[in-house]
Amino acid sequence: MTTSDYKKMFTQLNAKPIKKAKYIKFNQPKKRSCGAALKKCRNCGRMGGHIDKYGLNLCRHCFREMAVGLGFKKFS
Repeated sequence: MTTSDYKKMFTQLNAKPIKKAKYIKFNQPKKRSCGAALKKCRNCGRMGGHIDKYGLNLCRHCFREMAVGLGFKKFS
């Protein structure tokens, strides 16, 4: 079960508030205080290949698309 889809069961559990509370307690993702899962791309939400330098907070894929607009030059 991924982070975004644990709420899909709410439509069935709305009629049963006690079971819904128990479901939320055991199935919602836990709050992170450190680690790779805390840093996400602000554009697409990916966690891998994160560029944090200069406060960019972008993944490498989004950085390649937006680099020229941000003022970076490609040397090669």
